[in-house]
Order: sequence, then C-alpha cells, then structure tokens
Amino acid sequence: MSKRVEIISKEVTYEKFFFTIEEAHFKHELYNGDMSRELVRLNLERGDSAAVLLHDPDADTIILTEQFRYPTYEKGPGWLLEIPAGTIEKHESSDPTITLRREIMEEIGYKTGRLRFICTFYVSPGGTSERIHLYYAKVSPTDQKEKGGGVLAEGEDIRVLLVKVGDALRMLANGEIPDAKSIIGLQWLALNRGQV
Repeated sequence: MSKRVEIISKEVTYEKFFFTIEEAHFKHELYNGDMSRELVRLNLERGDSAAVLLHDPDADTIILTEQFRYPTYEKGPGWLLEIPAGTIEKHESSDPTITLRREIMEEIGYKTGRLRFICTFYVSPGGTSERIHLYYAKVSPTDQKEKGGGVLAEGEDIRVLLVKVGDALRMLANGEIPDAKSIIGLQWLALNRGQV
C-alpha cells in the first residue's frame, strides 16, 4: 500500500561538479492517515554508484583498493581500503555493470566475466538520494590485463591490494575497513562463501 506524498516545491540551491543540493517542501501521509505539516528537507543528489566485490575462490582472496578520500581526512583515516566502485555516468544508467567494467579496468586493470547482483542500498537516506548497486565477481590472476591504479587525469592514485578473505574479515572486525559498501560486500561474502 503506497502512502501519499504532496510535493509543494523543489529548488536546486547549489550545483558544482557532480554535486547538486535540492531543497524540497512537501507533506507526507502519517501512519494515522493524516497528512504531515509542511516539511523542508535538503537532498544531496550526486547520482548512483556501482561497486563490486572481486573474489578469487581458488586462492580465497579479494581485491581491495586504497586511495586518499578527502571527506574522511578530518575524522580519519584519509586513505581508505575499499572494493572497486565508481559513479554511474548518464550514458551508463540503464546498466550498472557498464560502469563496473570500466571502473574495474581503470582501478585494478582486470577484465571480468559474469557480475552477480547482490543488492542496492542507499548510502545515507537522511541526506542523499545516492544508491549503490553492489555486485560480486569471480576473478583469477589471468583476468589481469593492465596495471590499473586509476586515471591520473582525474587525480586518482590507487594502490591495489590482494588480501586473503580471512585477513579481510579480521580487518573488518578490527575497524580497519570503515567503508560501507566494502563492509556490506565482505559481510555478504562471509555469509555466502561456500556457495560462490
């Protein structure tokens, strides 16, 4: 059963690079059936992203990237361990795997086969509409076709790490991997390791 939402107004209040902030005035149906008072909310619209957990089941390893992420610098650590991911460009919006194949080659230099869909989740629904489409792919050393390391023209400097799954799960438990998409991907692998 869908609930009613009445959009009173929407206005873009800030736009720069790939970030847009929208101010919305609206009312929504309450659980008792009444309509709420007029509410005002901001939404950071930066598009959707896609991420992939790359796993070599024979070696029981995963591939992580490490790069500097300015928004994490003040609160630490600055350099984050993550699974490969990227922003879905407009011409790729019909299929997140197009984004992933591009990003996997740019970041780690691998060509992958089948990408298995895991889930789609909101990053922080209280303030942004961004979703991440999360996938899993099996890889082996023969899938590496290039060096990877990111696109220098975009300011990327990416270190590629091959990590045993057991070590990655320990790092996760110790708080060494604070990135949400990577946490979700690793927890999924921990639950599904015997079935992939």
